Amino acid sequence: MPKHTLKPQGDFPPAGFPRRLAAIFYDFLLCVALVMVVTLVYQHGLLRLIYGGEQLKIMAESGALDIDPLLSTILLFSLFGFFAKFWTHTGQTLGMQVWGIRIQNANGTAIDLWQALLRFIVAIGSWLFFGLGFLWVLWDKQKRSWHDIYSDSHVVQLPKNAHKK
Repeated sequence: MPKHTLKPQGDFPPAGFPRRLAAIFYDFLLCVALVMVVTLVYQHGLLRLIYGGEQLKIMAESGALDIDPLLSTILLFSLFGFFAKFWTHTGQTLGMQVWGIRIQNANGTAIDLWQALLRFIVAIGSWLFFGLGFLWVLWDKQKRSWHDIYSDSHVVQLPKNAHKK
């Protein structure tokens, strides 16, 4: 599938660390809400259909629902789906839209699904290394994080009037 060109087009500067951090925080709040909704649907929808209300209550009280690999997998896929949808279509999550930044390829096209997967996985690794992959923006001359480097993508700051075009 050919990559589509994102609008507006232009030679935009790399996004700085404060804007990235603000967008991350905004998206974090959205992800918390997504995790809560998916967990609710899974535990009180799907599991209730499978086990019934009484058995589900017994399982919850005994701690049997505390570690659920299926739920963890569903949550991981849900979070990836959230980011991949935004990154591959508009280049912006909701937090990135608010803070005027966008992920794109060097030629101004949207990243593809493979790049989104690389970004997602390396970003998780960045958090596991105490945020070092995100802080890398402060040392890199092109203001790239680890996931920017590994996915061969760029986070740029859009002009303030970009949403009006």
